[in-house]
Amino acid sequence: MSAANPVQISVEKIGGTSMSAFGDVLRHIMLHNKAHINGRIYVVSAYSGVTNQLLEHKKTGERGIYALFAEGKGYQDALNGLAVSLKKLNAGFAELGLPLDVADAFIDHRIAQAREYLGAMQHVLASGYIARKDILLAAREVLASIGESHSAFNSVEILKANGVNALLMDLAGFDDNEAWTIDERIANSFKGLELSDKVVVATGYTKGTEGIMREFDRGYSEVTFSKIAVEVRPTEAVIHKEFHLSSADPNLVGLENAVIVGATNYDVADQLADVGMEAIHPKAAKPMELAGIPIRLKNTFEPDHPGTLITKDFVGERARVEMVTGTDKVTLIEIHDPSMVGTVGFDASLMEIISRHDISYILKATNANSIAHLIWDNQASAELIAELEGRYQVVTVKKSAIVCAIGSNIGIPGVLAKAAQALADAGVNVNCVSQTLRQVSMQFVIEREDYKTAVKALNMALCVNSGAPVPKA
Repeated sequence: MSAANPVQISVEKIGGTSMSAFGDVLRHIMLHNKAHINGRIYVVSAYSGVTNQLLEHKKTGERGIYALFAEGKGYQDALNGLAVSLKKLNAGFAELGLPLDVADAFIDHRIAQAREYLGAMQHVLASGYIARKDILLAAREVLASIGESHSAFNSVEILKANGVNALLMDLAGFDDNEAWTIDERIANSFKGLELSDKVVVATGYTKGTEGIMREFDRGYSEVTFSKIAVEVRPTEAVIHKEFHLSSADPNLVGLENAVIVGATNYDVADQLADVGMEAIHPKAAKPMELAGIPIRLKNTFEPDHPGTLITKDFVGERARVEMVTGTDKVTLIEIHDPSMVGTVGFDASLMEIISRHDISYILKATNANSIAHLIWDNQASAELIAELEGRYQVVTVKKSAIVCAIGSNIGIPGVLAKAAQALADAGVNVNCVSQTLRQVSMQFVIEREDYKTAVKALNMALCVNSGAPVPKA
């Protein structure tokens, strides 16, 4: 490798939906740029649906193998079913060059290893020597790792079949007994590794003494991606998804009304994550932001499009709303108490209850006698509501939706009024509203059934038909 023509090192994350369309990944990402095949580290997720089968469905909560293990019944048969489904996935990649005998043997070996781990854990559970919670967390780690190891192994074999010098970096740690932290495992795995003549495919799951699932739950693959990027310091890190980062969800507003963002900052990415639309997991983004590593989000199926670049200091040249997003899976809990007015620290007891129930709220709105918090539906437990009703005079619980207008440069007169007018014109009533001095996100709590209507209305008014730039005073 000559100094005049060094190989560009990149770290790239490929999500589960894209991995399931691996033929497109191969054509549009890995082999697309003939001049830049080597020097790339791919951090891969499990194929779409596999982690749901291993743990539980991310959206519906439908139980997977983990729940069966926790109940102590049926998980062995479920592992047999997993092997069948993974081999069926393998068969779909045979035309790409995947050697099925080798790939299927890897599945058998890895599931056998998992059985051995889980069987030992069952014995420890039965003994009562170690806390049940700790054993179940360990089982969750073991199960989660299987999906990423499977997809990473297949990726390497397919790349080899296509003439690429590919190396598997299986960070799941099944074959060693090293008591490393996540950071130590990544540092030791990449220490002294020559990247100029090869491609590395790393598992999105990383084994560590702190437990990556315990720390980050289902966002773990992006955390691995972030930690690898911080370790090797690429010029920028890339996330490949099946869609562009756009002004709104194309499935809601139509592809023709989804404006590609192009550039934004980490603050905006945090706002998106707060309402469940993750450009990148916030705990993965923060180390990269501190290290000064930009993140580029690209559409797997449009390889020549530059996508959207997320940097620390970007501020749009003109004032505009970049994205409209939100969720209809939230609950508004309002406390009303006449003794609140003028009472110093009244909300301290309320925050103590919310904190004790391990709740991170999305929005908070107050007036003289009322405090409202917006939380995720699955956090609005009967125990929480009962405790609040036992403490405060009136507690109102309302299934709701939130819609947000977000941008790096929206601090201008008239934007809030324009947003409110767009919602009013669409027949959407606003129940709560919030915006901080920093002015990167306007949040509107609305009726749940109005969610799709609100997203469409705000996207059209603030993004698609935003009109001429509004100059700052």
